[in-house]
Amino acid sequence: MCVRRLVTTLVHAFVGWALCFATMGIGMTATSLENALIVHAIGAPVYFSILSLSYFRRCSDANPLRTATVFVGFVMVVDFFLVALVIQRSLDMFASALGTWIPFALIFSSTYLTGLNATRDSAPAGSHPASQRAD
Repeated sequence: MCVRRLVTTLVHAFVGWALCFATMGIGMTATSLENALIVHAIGAPVYFSILSLSYFRRCSDANPLRTATVFVGFVMVVDFFLVALVIQRSLDMFASALGTWIPFALIFSSTYLTGLNATRDSAPAGSHPASQRAD
């Protein structure tokens, strides 16, 4: 992964994380914590699907598995070091499936599935392994 590609990947991951952070921040001031977590769990895969589509259009040869891993890894690292340790000063958020683990899984799966679809759609005819037949 070249430096330019890495920066592009991390910028997309940061924008997704920032949207999730804003969703939680606004949600916690406007409604209950549980409702904010539900909205966040719905919004996270939507945000990352849209960002992934943009990313895979820009980087059509990107690997969906690697991209999904970097996206969710970035979110996990920032949530741990910034949100949990600095802002909340507690690791309690990681005890909540709805608060962390479900959104992490949805971020990974939405990015991966979007990547599979985007790279399949952009691959030249006959170059995708599923479209090749054994002779």
